[in-house]
Amino acid sequence: MRFNKKKWLIWLVAVLAVGAAAILAWQRYGTDENEAGIISGNGRIEAVEIDVAAKTPGRVKEILVGEGEFVTAGQVVASLDTQALEAQRREAEAQVLQARSAVATARSQLEQRRSDKAAAQAAVVQREVELNAAKQRLSRSTALANDGFISPQAVDDERARVDSAQAALDAARAQVAAADASIATARSQVAGAQSSEVAARANIERIQADIDDTTLRAPRDGRVQYRVAELGEVVAAGGRVLNMIDLSDVYMTFFLPTTVAGRIALGAEVRLVLDAAPQYVIPAQVSFVASEAQFTPKTVETASEREKLMFRVRAQIPPELLRKHIRQVKTGLPGMAYVRLDANVDWPARLQIKLPE
Repeated sequence: MRFNKKKWLIWLVAVLAVGAAAILAWQRYGTDENEAGIISGNGRIEAVEIDVAAKTPGRVKEILVGEGEFVTAGQVVASLDTQALEAQRREAEAQVLQARSAVATARSQLEQRRSDKAAAQAAVVQREVELNAAKQRLSRSTALANDGFISPQAVDDERARVDSAQAALDAARAQVAAADASIATARSQVAGAQSSEVAARANIERIQADIDDTTLRAPRDGRVQYRVAELGEVVAAGGRVLNMIDLSDVYMTFFLPTTVAGRIALGAEVRLVLDAAPQYVIPAQVSFVASEAQFTPKTVETASEREKLMFRVRAQIPPELLRKHIRQVKTGLPGMAYVRLDANVDWPARLQIKLPE
């Protein structure tokens, strides 16, 4: 009799324990008759991660923020040493001065070639006048020789003078052509010198851009998650210095079984309740449903196994709500996600939106 009484007490304690666990489970995960059309799953708050990285290699000079610190878009969070880049900029500035000097020299040469052409053109005019005078003298000498007033030798001398004047004119014209070629060459030299100056200036701009990029800024509002590099470390191009999370893109990832995952539409309403703040109910929307299941074998042969398929679902918190409470947003917090499968079903009182003031 004593044995039966002891066994009965053990059985009663076990029943009470199971009942208490069931009540707690129902309070946390279950839905009552008034919550038909609503399914729940446990998950964790996550956010998009952003790496603050160096564009060019360098040594970490400063890190101005710590892990867990909130930063705003454009805020300076770290910087790299710029000594080598500043030396390159000074070298490029010297190249600009050299290019300017080359441009001035080329322009001077161009003006000299233009002067040479003007002189050659004047010489052509002079030689043309001399040739015309020689031709007139030859014409008069020829007439006098025909009348017997001068000797034929005098005519030959005048004809030689005409030939000489013609040769001088041809030489003067050739000098003009040579001056034109020299001018074209000088213009090319000016253009080349100007291009070198432009290239040197562009090199300065590139180096200055690299110097500006050594000042690392937060690309968005967010929270520093961890420091990847420390002071004095050398990072390669693209090397990470800080890792931060974008608090304007926050969501909860949770899992639902096959029986309901296929019924969830993108944009479906979701309510989030976090373990750390169960008094608040946060609105969200389904933004992603996985096309492949997790936690299952690669091949599923039976109906019972298919029911074990779990699909990853993502509920996105509205960006405007995040901006309003951005300094209070934390990631990694566990909680529950409640999805409304039927848009005609009203949310129960306990899942009405409740936000901090």
